[in-house]
Amino acid sequence: MRTEIKWTDLTRREISWRLGERGTPAGRGVVKQLLKTHGFVKRKARKKVEMGPRHPDRNAQFENIARLKQEYLAAGQPVVSIDTKKKELLGNFYRDGKLYTREAIGVFDHDFPSAASGAVFPHGLYDLKLNRAHINLGTSHETSEFACDSIERWWQQQGRPQYPQAAQLLLLCDGGGSNSASRYVFKEQLQKLAERVGLEIRVAHYPPYCSKYNPIEHRLFPHVTRACQGVVFHTTGIVRELMKRPKPAQGCRSR
Repeated sequence: MRTEIKWTDLTRREISWRLGERGTPAGRGVVKQLLKTHGFVKRKARKKVEMGPRHPDRNAQFENIARLKQEYLAAGQPVVSIDTKKKELLGNFYRDGKLYTREAIGVFDHDFPSAASGAVFPHGLYDLKLNRAHINLGTSHETSEFACDSIERWWQQQGRPQYPQAAQLLLLCDGGGSNSASRYVFKEQLQKLAERVGLEIRVAHYPPYCSKYNPIEHRLFPHVTRACQGVVFHTTGIVRELMKRPKPAQGCRSR
């Protein structure tokens, strides 16, 4: 019980044996009490240590995003959080999670992309005001063109019918990926999209290493992950049906 010890992967039985070897016999019940007394409980690691330096304008950007959201929502203009979920290989590949089955499901012992029949790139859009979500599945690459096509598809199917008087659109997104703040192709495609749909589109990027604060990350993607757990993605049809299932908290629906 030295103060410099921060963790142990030993079981209570193993700790009991170690104590006995050192001349201090103690049963598992006593070990349990000792662990509790000294503040040792089972915990998971938490992703809270920032890898990069904190930008001096970090808080100012968050304040700017909060101000823009309030202004757009108050004016009845759509505010949409966007991001691309990680690529999924199509084929007989292992995926985390458990299912009720009559027998074990056999999958490949290696995840070689060369053995895949394709891949899917789920691009999500989450409407903050209506608490609704939309996912488009790409089957080639995660590009800026695909991201803008996804936004346009959402606008035609959901945005325009829900916001017939809208003249502006606010997009909340990370600073990297297909919607990177430094990617000129994204800016070019976004300008073309604005001209096609007749909207003034404004983009608010979250600061570096702050993607977890993007609303879609905790309002949609966890529910999508849970709905797809353990299912082998053999075809895009399976992926599409699974990603239509989520019913996130407080009535959010994915389409």
